Amino acid sequence: MIEWVTGVVESAGLPGVFALMFLENLFPPIPSELIMPLAGFVAAEGGMSLVLAIICGTAGSVVGNGVWYEVARRIGSTRIRRLVGRYGRWLAVSTEDLDKAEDKLRRHGPVALFFGRLLPAVRTLISIPAGLAGIPRAVFYLWTLVGSALWVTVLTVAGYLLRDQYKKVEGAIEPLSYVVLAGLIGAYLWHVVRARRRA
Repeated sequence: MIEWVTGVVESAGLPGVFALMFLENLFPPIPSELIMPLAGFVAAEGGMSLVLAIICGTAGSVVGNGVWYEVARRIGSTRIRRLVGRYGRWLAVSTEDLDKAEDKLRRHGPVALFFGRLLPAVRTLISIPAGLAGIPRAVFYLWTLVGSALWVTVLTVAGYLLRDQYKKVEGAIEPLSYVVLAGLIGAYLWHVVRARRRA
């Protein structure tokens, strides 16, 4: 995965950063923790503007999250619950999970959206209950923008400051990314087995 992400960033530049961050928010296995530090490293090497890399990464993140938010608003809570009740065990989501997420968003909307952007996996998933809970668009997009901009800036600047050290870190990230991926797959399978036993 690292080779592919590196190839996209180096060959496509800023549009590649936008596209990868957009996809990261649709398909969480593509980690922003890899994309944006790499963009920062490329910026440090003179391959792109640091500021524009942050802007493109933030824009990709906001647009990607906006897709799930708008889909959830469009489909509506009743139909989503029907789908989750029927297929939720395969998606590692239950109606109780949706209820808890919606309740937290209604009570702590802006705060939950902001801090949700700083947490792995939650960054993407929080957009769905936000749409179902009817969080106003202005609130959703404002706090998604603020939280995403902070997260993207931290990662990109870290890659920029590492400069020559980035290649050493890259060698350590690759095996770690496989461990994380294996852990996610294992947790998903465990959830599916438990859900089937309960059913």
